[in-house]
Amino acid sequence: MASLLKVDSLTGVTTAGSISVTGEGNSTTTNLQQGLAKHFCIFDGTGTIAVDNSFNNASLTDVATGQYTVAVTNAFSSIHYAVTGATLGNNEAFNYCATGGGGYEKTSSTVNVKLFQYDGSVLDTDTVDLVSHGDLA
Repeated sequence: MASLLKVDSLTGVTTAGSISVTGEGNSTTTNLQQGLAKHFCIFDGTGTIAVDNSFNNASLTDVATGQYTVAVTNAFSSIHYAVTGATLGNNEAFNYCATGGGGYEKTSSTVNVKLFQYDGSVLDTDTVDLVSHGDLA
């Protein structure tokens, strides 16, 4: 028989904001809060840019061709958080997001994205998906 647990909130016993979950094989534990995505932003980067869907996203700015700044509502505790990106559109063979160097460093509350085609040219793209993991301030 399956069990069903319905709750409105979870609070750790030792520390309110920390809940450990037993991992696969029952030999390790994982901190639940550490594994949750703290921000995501899905946007159309062509023409007049627009956010299609987001979580903890404050704003989106079109900086130049293929270059955007995404700001989070609730800042990360430092610049040491992970940002993963993916794109789709414009029939490009491959492109990627860069979040460091050349004036595109991230801060605790913004990440700067620059999109490239496989040949190194910068381009706007139809769909940009970003997700961030890390500790919030």
